[in-house]
Amino acid sequence: MAGEKLLIKHAAELVTCAGAAPKMGAAMADIGIIPDGALLAENGKISWVGPTAELPVRSEAEWEVIDAAGQCVMPGFVDSHTHMVFGGYRAEEFFWRLAGTPYLEILERGGGILNTVQATRSASLAELKAMTLGRLDNMLAMGVTTVEGKSGYGLDKETELRQLAVMAELNREQPVEIVPTFMGAHAVPPEYKGRTDDYVDYMIKEVLPAVVKQGIAEFCDVFCEQGVFSLAQSRRLLKAAQAMGLKAKLHADEIVALGGAELAAELNACSADHLLQASDAGIAALGKAQAVATVLPMTAFCLRESYARARTMIDSGAAVALATDYNPGSCFSHSIPLVAALAAIQLKLEPAEIVTALTINGAAAVNRADRVGSLEIGKQADIAILGYPSHLFLVYHAGMNIVDKVIKQGRLAWRKSDQK
Repeated sequence: MAGEKLLIKHAAELVTCAGAAPKMGAAMADIGIIPDGALLAENGKISWVGPTAELPVRSEAEWEVIDAAGQCVMPGFVDSHTHMVFGGYRAEEFFWRLAGTPYLEILERGGGILNTVQATRSASLAELKAMTLGRLDNMLAMGVTTVEGKSGYGLDKETELRQLAVMAELNREQPVEIVPTFMGAHAVPPEYKGRTDDYVDYMIKEVLPAVVKQGIAEFCDVFCEQGVFSLAQSRRLLKAAQAMGLKAKLHADEIVALGGAELAAELNACSADHLLQASDAGIAALGKAQAVATVLPMTAFCLRESYARARTMIDSGAAVALATDYNPGSCFSHSIPLVAALAAIQLKLEPAEIVTALTINGAAAVNRADRVGSLEIGKQADIAILGYPSHLFLVYHAGMNIVDKVIKQGRLAWRKSDQK
C-alpha cells in the first residue's frame, strides 16, 4: 500500500531531475536542485515540491514528517540492466579470467554462461525466489527503487517462464519495483549448437507466445554479438516480439562493432546496452532515435576491458543511462556506489550527469519516465535520502553506500538506523 501523507522538509539539496522523457546531451547536466527543499506526497504520489519556506501546510500533525536537514533528497535509483534471477555462482571462473584463461578453455572447465544455465534449470521457483529476494533487499539498501530483471539463464521454455514468474511474484511481495525482460536469446543452448536459426525459430514460435500469453514480460532483449546472434537474427526475433506487444532492448556492440546500436535505432528500441565498441555512426543513430544508451562500467571494470565512450555519447547529444549489469559471470555486483565512482573517474561524467543517468534516464530505459525517475508532481514518491548534504558525495565518498533512507510510493522502505 502506498503511504498516505508524507512531508519531507529542510533538505540541504532537493534534486528533482524533472522530466517525462530521457534527458539528452547537455540537458543531462540539469538536475533541478532546490536548496532547503521540501516535498509532499499523498497516497504514494508527489503532490508538491519546492522550498521549505513555501510549504503549503499549516499543521504537520496529519503528516509523516522527515526532517532532511543536512541531507540530499533525490529520486530513487533505477537500475535498468540486471540479470538478477539465477542459480549457482562462478567464483573460480572470475579468477581464471583474471589469469588470462581463454573463454573456450573456461567453457571446457565447466564455466561460462552454460554453467549458470545448468544451475538455473535445476533450481525450483522457490529456490530462485529466495535467492533473488536477498539480492533485492541489498539493492534497496543502496537506494534502488526500480530494477530491470532479465531472464536468459534457462534457454528453454520452462526455465525462462520460471525466471519471469519469480519476478512477477516478487514484484507483488517486496518494495522494489521490477521491470521484467524476456531474454531467451542470451546464448545458444547445447541442444541447438550449430543451429542458431532453428533456436531463433523456437524462441519465436514456442517461447515468445507463452511469455506474452502469461503477461510476465514487458521487453524482449537479445545478445546481438559476433558468434552469438547476428544482426539478421536479432532483427527477426525483436520484430516478432514487437508484433506480439513487447518492447525492444539490445545487448549491443559489447565485443565487436557489429552494428547493434544502429539496429536499436532502426527498431526504435528503448535502449541499447553495453556499447563498448559502438561506432560513431551507431552513437549518432541512438541520439537521433532517442534510444537510451545504457552504459555498464562495472562489467568493463571486472573484465579489464576498455570502457564505453559515454562522454562522447553525451557530447554527441545521446541520452546515457548507467546500470550495474548484475550477473553471476562478468559482473557479480549491484553496487550503485561503484557505478557512480567509475562513471566519474573512468567515463569522465560530471556528478549531475551521473545523477541523471541513474534516475530519469534509467527510468526512460525501462519505459518508466512518466512515473518514476524524478521528483515532481504526479510522479511516484520513490525517493533516496543521502546521509550527506549534496549529490557530489555520491562520487566523492568513493565506492561507499551513503544512502540513509529509501522511500517507495510514499512509504519508508529502508533506513540505515534500522540495520544492526
